[in-house]
Amino acid sequence: MTKEVKRNYLEINSLQDLKEGNKPSEDYSLSLIDPINFQLNKFFYKTIGKNHRWVDRLSWSEEKWINYVSSEKVKTYVLKFEDDLVGFFELIFHSEKNETEIAYLGILEEYQNKKLGSYLLSEAIKKSFENKADRVWVHTCSLDHKNALGNYVSRGMKIFKTEILNI
Repeated sequence: MTKEVKRNYLEINSLQDLKEGNKPSEDYSLSLIDPINFQLNKFFYKTIGKNHRWVDRLSWSEEKWINYVSSEKVKTYVLKFEDDLVGFFELIFHSEKNETEIAYLGILEEYQNKKLGSYLLSEAIKKSFENKADRVWVHTCSLDHKNALGNYVSRGMKIFKTEILNI
């Protein structure tokens, strides 16, 4: 049985175009995972992704995870509430095109629907432009959280491509 999925690609070309989401409180902190910890990336991917059919990395070996997160191009940030994990985002820097891809961004289920996505996405966009990127882009689809597309558009991102997939 196939399912029709709509995928939207969005971009933002200047930090000035960002409509920033507010930091919820000082009890929240965002930090770069340093040193790298592939288990943390894997945890977020599997836990958040289980509700949104994130499946492309489920077959990855530990070696593949380690190689991915060890890449100079990949940076992972984690959002915490006090000492509790809340969410994450992965950025991939494409130096050949001078752009940054927000590869994954998500919030654990118990922290969803608390306006944290707007803050997390704002921070992902700001971190992306720190490398002097000309463009930040992401793709989302109809399987993602119901507020995902609206959050991207509300932060100032614009759809530049749409496609229909049958999975």
